[in-house]
Amino acid sequence: MNIKLSRGALLKPLTYVSSVVEKRQTLPILSNVLIQFDGKNRLSLTGTDLEVEVITHCEEAKGEAGEISINARKLFDITRALPVDAEITIAAEDNSKAIIRSGRSRFTVQTLPVDDFPKIETEKWDQTWKLPASVFKQALTRTSFAMAQQDVRFYLNGLLLVSDKENMTTVATDGHRLAKTEIQLSSRTSDSDIQAIVPRKAIIELNRIMDDVDDEISVSFNPNHMRVELDSVIFTSKLIDGRFPDYEKVIPKNQDKSLLVDRNELQSTLNRAAILTNEKFRGVRLIVSKNKMSVSSNNPDQEEAFDEIKIEYTGDDIEIGFNVGYMLEALNVITSEKVEILLSDSNSSGTLRAPGDTETVYIVMPMRL
Repeated sequence: MNIKLSRGALLKPLTYVSSVVEKRQTLPILSNVLIQFDGKNRLSLTGTDLEVEVITHCEEAKGEAGEISINARKLFDITRALPVDAEITIAAEDNSKAIIRSGRSRFTVQTLPVDDFPKIETEKWDQTWKLPASVFKQALTRTSFAMAQQDVRFYLNGLLLVSDKENMTTVATDGHRLAKTEIQLSSRTSDSDIQAIVPRKAIIELNRIMDDVDDEISVSFNPNHMRVELDSVIFTSKLIDGRFPDYEKVIPKNQDKSLLVDRNELQSTLNRAAILTNEKFRGVRLIVSKNKMSVSSNNPDQEEAFDEIKIEYTGDDIEIGFNVGYMLEALNVITSEKVEILLSDSNSSGTLRAPGDTETVYIVMPMRL
């Protein structure tokens, strides 16, 4: 194998692939990227951690056909360190080494047998969705922050994707808060319902890959895998085998208290209150009364913060505590000028949403302060 291409053509696909590859692997081959060239101009790069696989394509390579497996992080660092207009040559020297050349720079790196490189084998797909990448990314952004991290309830360490007729719903929860949104699909190949739990790492990587994509994408499912095809990337992930909680039961139905508040002002107020919260529990107390809301916090050092903001509210007074971090993360993805907060009593969950929006909601459990 002997290929030549520009730094710019190689760096972007390498970025996608190397982000999937873990730095420390029990199997050395999982630290590598598989490079395959057809001898014409199509170069493919594959990276995997056995749970997630990313295949990217580049159409600007020239040289001799072949395949090689090189450490992904080293190849990425070498490529990134070269001048912007550099031309790169990658050649297999023997069965265990490759030489990377650019100008007067030369790097000799180890390779591993290509036959040892694992691939996620998926042939049959039960259903495929079509939708714009920007719409899919928006749904992931609106909900993925509520995913659990390393929870023993493994099914919470991911994002639930549900299809019903022409819509897709994404749901995430860590047991203390829940985020849900609904979007419309352009098309789907089957009317059968889909419920798939996509692992946390896959969602984070997929979000990163879709940053620069505006075209329509396809999302395919079978009982064990999800595949997303976009632009020059094929992204495949194993699914979490588990039963996601019935999120519809968690969403409050009879919240009789509704207040409107300026989103930016509420964010600023909560950020100030967060400075003196208990570092472990991060609780803030909200006291809602006619057209005003006070926000207060304290910590074990007997330090206190107090603030007051104007709201649109005419109901009964209510006092309730929330984790300030959960509220701020929800406010970060709400884009409307005002935020509607729905409450029922001091011991029940609160709902944050854009005014009147029933498709995107954020549920936060109350705290005792």
